[in-house]
Amino acid sequence: MNPSTVKLKVSVAPHIRSVDNISRIMYSVIAALMLPLVGAIYFYGWCALWLTLSGIVGAVLAELIVNLIQRKFTITDGSAIITGMLVAFNVPPGAPWWLPFAGSIFAILVAKAPFGGLGYNILNPALAGRAFLMASWPNFMTKGWLAPIRPAGSTVSGVATITTATPLGVAKLQPKLASMLNTPAALKAMFIGNVGGVVGETSALLILVAALPLMFKKYIDWRIPVFYIGTVFALTGILYELGVTPLSPFAHVLAGGLFLGAFFMATDMVTSPVTRKGKIIFAIGCGIITVAIRIWGGYPEGVSYSILLMNIVTPLIDRKVRPRRFGT
Repeated sequence: MNPSTVKLKVSVAPHIRSVDNISRIMYSVIAALMLPLVGAIYFYGWCALWLTLSGIVGAVLAELIVNLIQRKFTITDGSAIITGMLVAFNVPPGAPWWLPFAGSIFAILVAKAPFGGLGYNILNPALAGRAFLMASWPNFMTKGWLAPIRPAGSTVSGVATITTATPLGVAKLQPKLASMLNTPAALKAMFIGNVGGVVGETSALLILVAALPLMFKKYIDWRIPVFYIGTVFALTGILYELGVTPLSPFAHVLAGGLFLGAFFMATDMVTSPVTRKGKIIFAIGCGIITVAIRIWGGYPEGVSYSILLMNIVTPLIDRKVRPRRFGT
């Protein structure tokens, strides 16, 4: 081959080619989250859809306000929609419609925009919005539970009823009854999602199925959910054998928001470490804090606060596990 006939395109390194962009990734995540949303509608009724739409409208409206102020149009990239969905997924089905709306506005205007917008925020906006709602309206966030419309073993629709019987709530407030949650029937109900809980976290099955395509596309790094869930399973297994917790490690993994947090919140590209070793450290830290809050803390759940706390130390993790430069 004559070198003079070869046409080379000279550009600045690194030479990385990818069909993925922010919008493509965000709308892929939105499509995946539709599966847990459909499950929430099936178990809790149409209130799950209205709460999700309220969260989305609040987030998009706040993003639009920021765009008008900054004169930068980012409202179509899909990130605000994901924030609104995840805020709504973290409120009880019996909550008032305005609750996810207010949480989403806080998530965008306080936890995201002041830091420079997408790619610069130090905290996961949706989890910051949930923390804001817990601090501002704890009554709505802790007493808006609904029993599933379809009781376990039943195929007949009914009317959802108000209840406080979330699995982790039972373990925290009524430990003598918690042994019932270790039975195969209870574990199956928690895996499918036929239990009381917040809008989008109850079905471990649907969350796992929704996350698999994202892991295949490498939008989600498998290390974070695997080491996060594995740490919770290992620690609660030890504490269960020691009699510290009445819930088995299987119940701890399937109950609450561990799957939603591990697959769709802890894996946030902006607020999690960039190195493989850093992701593992981050995930193990989330698992340790989650177990500590669940066992010894005042709240029955600790997923959201564990991820927020580890978000804060993410820059330190990246600094300490920085790989060596090539040739040194």
